[in-house]
Amino acid sequence: MKEQDNKMQELQMLEQNLQNVMFQKQAFQIELNETQSALKEIECSGEEVYKIIGQLMLKTEKPKIKEELLNKEKILNLRINSLEKQEGSLTDQLKKLRKEVMNSIKK
Repeated sequence: MKEQDNKMQELQMLEQNLQNVMFQKQAFQIELNETQSALKEIECSGEEVYKIIGQLMLKTEKPKIKEELLNKEKILNLRINSLEKQEGSLTDQLKKLRKEVMNSIKK
């Protein structure tokens, strides 16, 4: 019974970790969409481009801001890919542990 309780606690922890990873992934995906949208707007804009820093809006060079956004896009994609791998790993662990718990309950 003690072993079953430990497995149930581990199951809850894994589920919580999976949920946290999914929330992080969702936040990065939102940020990625905003970055990609900003890149599209820069392509359509003239030469005058502004960047908001805190409460200030500063005129900036179009190539410079484009490079910053492209770098940010790469970083966000890497983070999302990493989180997807963690999500897959946690999902596999959860499936395995659920199966073990179900088998121990049936006994």
